[in-house]
Amino acid sequence: MCWVCDHPRASRQDYLDYLRGKLDEQCWIVIYVQRDRYRPSFSYTVGLTELDQPELVITGLSKERAANVLIAVAEKVLDTEVPTVGARIRLPGRRPGEIVRVAEPGIHLGVAADLFDERLAAIQLVYADQRGRWPWDENFRNGRGGQPVLGPRGRQTP
Repeated sequence: MCWVCDHPRASRQDYLDYLRGKLDEQCWIVIYVQRDRYRPSFSYTVGLTELDQPELVITGLSKERAANVLIAVAEKVLDTEVPTVGARIRLPGRRPGEIVRVAEPGIHLGVAADLFDERLAAIQLVYADQRGRWPWDENFRNGRGGQPVLGPRGRQTP
C-alpha cells in the first residue's frame, strides 16, 4: 500500500513532510502514479533538483520496471552528466531511449512541483517499442496505456 492510502486522514502537507524526511535519508526517491481512466501510469524522480539536475520521468511502464529504469539512469546522470534533449541513449534492458524535455513539469510532477516550485525542470525518458518504433511513429505499440510524450522532441543527436 501507499503512504497516502495508509494515512487517509493526513493532509497534503503531512505527505510532503514525510517525503522531505525520506529525501533527508536518501537524496532522491521515485514516485509512482497509478493508471487512471484517462492516462497510463507514470513514474518520476523527486530530489534530483536539489542536486542541480532535472527530475526524470517515464510513462507507460509498470511500477517496478519504471523504478528500475529511473534508478539506473539517475545514478548514471549523477555520475556523469545529463544527456542532452534529443539524445538517443540505451536504457536498462537494452531498449533504445530518447531524451525529451518535459514542457510543463509542474503539471505532471505534482510532488516535485510542491517541493521545488520554480526550480523544477524535468526530462522524459522515451523508449521504443519491441519493434524499435517510437511513440511518434505511426505503428507504435506499447501495451494498454501507450506512452504519452510530455514535451516536444528536441533536435536528435546520435
